[in-house]
Amino acid sequence: MGVMVVDERKQPVPGPYVVRFGGWTLERYLREAPESGVWEFVRGEVVVHSPASAEHQDLVLFLARLFAGYCEARGWGKVLMGPAAVEVLPGVVREPDVFVLPPEEVPKATGVPLRVKPVLVVEVTSPATRGMDLGEKAEEYRQAGVAEYWVVDGEGQELTSHRLRGGVWEVERWKAGRLPSQSVPGFWVEVQWLWRRPLPPADACLREILESA
Repeated sequence: MGVMVVDERKQPVPGPYVVRFGGWTLERYLREAPESGVWEFVRGEVVVHSPASAEHQDLVLFLARLFAGYCEARGWGKVLMGPAAVEVLPGVVREPDVFVLPPEEVPKATGVPLRVKPVLVVEVTSPATRGMDLGEKAEEYRQAGVAEYWVVDGEGQELTSHRLRGGVWEVERWKAGRLPSQSVPGFWVEVQWLWRRPLPPADACLREILESA
């Protein structure tokens, strides 16, 4: 199923935007949602996201390379990227930008949707998705027992970290500094790396993380 979002003049809306369509079932979502875009399923609605900007994709790829390179070097867990569909809760299928599976969850990462429990989820937000990422999705990941959730706002140059403590999010906002992960042993990121344009070489940053971990 293809979707084109247009304005009152019937001109394509460049984005960013989020559109919701009601009356869907999970079966229809799995059958019709295209693999080329971000479509999520939330309690009978499909949530369609505008195409990602180059800056968004740069940040997603940079973070994915850091996490994947680290986990591969340490022989720990697995890193996946959207648009992989993850059943976060019954009736809720999200497509996180980046997510990390612990070793015990890796064998379960088969089929569609993935029925796995990430230890860390990263969403790179936009003006259209900021409220959803910090509100609706944060609550879903908390209910699902995800240990750690990062929302990266490249435009506002702020990373919001959520860490699960006793079933409640402990929230911190980072503009700079070294942010250690509580769920991926030994991993950390210098938050300032994320705001540099162009982004620093991922290989050099990964080497620094591995040498200090």
